[in-house]
Amino acid sequence: MTQPTLHIHGTIISTYSRIVQTVAEEAGISWTITATPAGSEENRRRHPFRKVPTVEIDGLNLYESVAICQYIDNAHNGGALQPDDPATRAEMDRWISVANAYLFPVAEHGLLMPRLAHRFLKTPLRSDIIEAALPEIAEHLGIVCQRVEEAPFFAGAQFTLADIFVYCILRPVQMTSEGDHLIGQLLPLRHWLNKIGKRPSLMATRWDSENQQ
Repeated sequence: MTQPTLHIHGTIISTYSRIVQTVAEEAGISWTITATPAGSEENRRRHPFRKVPTVEIDGLNLYESVAICQYIDNAHNGGALQPDDPATRAEMDRWISVANAYLFPVAEHGLLMPRLAHRFLKTPLRSDIIEAALPEIAEHLGIVCQRVEEAPFFAGAQFTLADIFVYCILRPVQMTSEGDHLIGQLLPLRHWLNKIGKRPSLMATRWDSENQQ
């Protein structure tokens, strides 16, 4: 049987590209990524709302990261990253939703994008945006830390898609000076990030900037 290959279209250094890549690594399937700007006409043909990443696999064009990850896990990993128990599955789904709806937007727009614009586009650092976002980011991190203190993984005893989403969203935060300071005050969360980051699938999808740290 021919080994499937996942073809990813999206931003090369991207939280959600990494999430998809990590799930592919967990499933043991190879992947490639083609740089595709979110607002491009090419991407509009793949995703009607012009978001990234989109993927091609098994003759399908898929978009929306949750659907992509669930398909990869179900079709090529026996659903190993998704609990069978309904209550545990609901816990997983809840933390994926928390990561996407709450953790990512404020971290991305309030911290990461100002930092990236300053570093790569040489624009003045918008410290005002960062300072305004930090209280909410700190609150979110505290909530996440509380869950880490309750259970080894976000759905409970089992490593699931929720852990991949949360890790990949929080790791870039930790790579900023502000995020590292906040997480440094939450030792259970810092230990969890360090532990999960050693998982082979996440080691395989590390960014060059992580390897330089």
